[in-house]
Amino acid sequence: MKRFLVLIWFSGVTCLLAACAAPLAGAAAMDAPTGGPLLKDYGPAPELNNTVWLNVDQPLHLADLRGKVVLLEMWTFDCVNCQHVLPALKGWYQKYAGKGLVIIGNHTPEFSYEASLDNLKAAVTRFEIPYAVAQDNDGATWKAYDNRYWPALYLIDKNGHIRYLTIGEGAYAETEAAIDTLLAEAGS
Repeated sequence: MKRFLVLIWFSGVTCLLAACAAPLAGAAAMDAPTGGPLLKDYGPAPELNNTVWLNVDQPLHLADLRGKVVLLEMWTFDCVNCQHVLPALKGWYQKYAGKGLVIIGNHTPEFSYEASLDNLKAAVTRFEIPYAVAQDNDGATWKAYDNRYWPALYLIDKNGHIRYLTIGEGAYAETEAAIDTLLAEAGS
């Protein structure tokens, strides 16, 4: 009986702690006075030094994109999770490109055949990707962001600072809310 009472007490304390911690955990994502989520500043985003680009006339550099919000996606074309994120990315491109959002797919291959530029071009065509894609065969951008996962989405604010990161599929509503917040912020 004593063990049963201890178990009930422990379960009650656990539930109480969980109930108290839930509002605290959600506090960081609660609406700011401007109506969007509060987004931490993770510091300056590493510059993009990729030399091979698709869907753009010249290489993109974050320094040239000040005043814009940049969504940098770490992806590889044969990753099924990356493929599942594509509809959201294409939707955001369609909805926000004219409002100051620049989407860049940083393609870092996992397998040797993904390093082929012809294979990357075919994938960009097959998936109907309308936004800029940078080839990152040496992993320089991947490493500069200390990235470890496909897909990973980084949101960079108008001042060139990383403000949001999500890994894997999902968190689409949260990501779009962060896009809205960053587009509404004043830039330097």
